[in-house]
Amino acid sequence: MSDLWEHSGRAVCTHPGWATLKGWGAIVSSFAAMFRGENSLQFLLTEASASVNGDTAWVTVDENLLGDQGGATVAAVNIFTRSPQGWRLVVHIGSPVHAIRG
Repeated sequence: MSDLWEHSGRAVCTHPGWATLKGWGAIVSSFAAMFRGENSLQFLLTEASASVNGDTAWVTVDENLLGDQGGATVAAVNIFTRSPQGWRLVVHIGSPVHAIRG
């Protein structure tokens, strides 16, 4: 996860239901807390789509989360920039998907 992110103050991350985290330090702390929790998590990614324009790319994806407490789907948008070190994630926004009742 660390290799994917840009380690700077301009990196931002919004987990579903959370306030926006700003800066690499806050982001890495949030993921560390999630992954060291007592409940196991599995991510199944679907509906992935990527676009590139110059040194910017964006990826949309549905993150299907499976865990000990059940499952949920998060629609995510990820924005990457190209740097001398390669592509780095600078923005991640996740929004919960609620079942639509017909």
